[in-house]
Amino acid sequence: MKIRKKIILLLMLLIISIQTISFADEVSIKSKSAILVEVSTGRILYEKKSTEKMWPASTTKIMTAILVIEKGNLNDMVTVTETAIGNIPSGYVTCDLQVGEEISVKDLLNALMIKSANDAAYVLAEHIGGSIDGFSDLMNQKARELGCTGTHFVNPNGIHDDRHYSTAYDLYLIATYAMKNQTFRELVSQTEAVLPATNLYPNEDRTLKTTNALINPDSTNYYKNAIGIKTGYTSQAGNCLVSEASRDGLEFIAVVLNGDRFPDSIQLFDYAYDNFTLTKIKEKNTVVDTIEIENATKETKMLDMLIDESITVINNKSIDINQIIPEIKLREELVAPIKAGEEIGTIKYKVDDIEYSAKLLAKADVEEQTYYSVIIFIGIVLLLIAFLILSTRRKNKKKKRRR
Repeated sequence: MKIRKKIILLLMLLIISIQTISFADEVSIKSKSAILVEVSTGRILYEKKSTEKMWPASTTKIMTAILVIEKGNLNDMVTVTETAIGNIPSGYVTCDLQVGEEISVKDLLNALMIKSANDAAYVLAEHIGGSIDGFSDLMNQKARELGCTGTHFVNPNGIHDDRHYSTAYDLYLIATYAMKNQTFRELVSQTEAVLPATNLYPNEDRTLKTTNALINPDSTNYYKNAIGIKTGYTSQAGNCLVSEASRDGLEFIAVVLNGDRFPDSIQLFDYAYDNFTLTKIKEKNTVVDTIEIENATKETKMLDMLIDESITVINNKSIDINQIIPEIKLREELVAPIKAGEEIGTIKYKVDDIEYSAKLLAKADVEEQTYYSVIIFIGIVLLLIAFLILSTRRKNKKKKRRR
């Protein structure tokens, strides 16, 4: 019998180990640093050295674009200066801006995020921050506000500098924030645009083609669910990509740094959609449970508890959500009176070792059973008892008389 139990135990351990190995082998990317996150819950589904310092290259321009959108006016006209475009190293992409050229912020943003033009980044930085250093300060301030702890910017475009660095996790934070802005979201989903003729550039022949193969239908790396965001490359940083995919209301952000950026990103997105789903466990304002309040009146003592917000989880498709039992924690000394809408506790679900919680609210008023009403109740009970005793005595007397 003991031998049979040991064999069964060994088989179970073997099955678990095989499943674990299989699960780990589902993702095998070449990028040195990466992260994959579900947007609505912020759940990390995969990471690889995601907090390690890396060179971000042109993924830097995500921060540049969102700052320009927030602090500038898309219709403003900007004059290109020598200081903005005079020091771009050879080999870096530009859109051939000319000193003294007048061009709108909107067109510069298109050049920045579609073609990844480095001259457009410098012109926008001077326009918003007064100088490259001034704009870099704004970038770093914003990064801190977003919770980035491994990021430091010294320029608006990612031209290599040892003092200019970030992490996959921080770039995810920046991208998540930026994609909440509709203007930014539309900007990074474009596959091409044309810069208009200007005072110094009479021809409309500056065509901007996206560097992001994931959103280019003509590319072999096209991914139909992709909706952005930004590529990057320098010899030091290698190939980088911050991207987002959306399907059936389920959105993921992937960051891959220094690797095979398009195949790696596609593999991460496929892994996410193949293995995970978004499940709404509880709808806002639904009744979770009913409890009894001891010192309440008879009419109001049974109290329905409402959940104050919907609980949606990102879960592995293999998990049966219906089998998950929530943990309900009520407020200490929960007694009447209680007002409708008053917080009376919390509810917590644990899915894949991730906790999701919400507040519990009273559905209706709970009235306190007052001392006066208690006395009346006791008095009525005593009168009933007395009546029963008297009735019993009368019956007994009648029986004696008959005898």
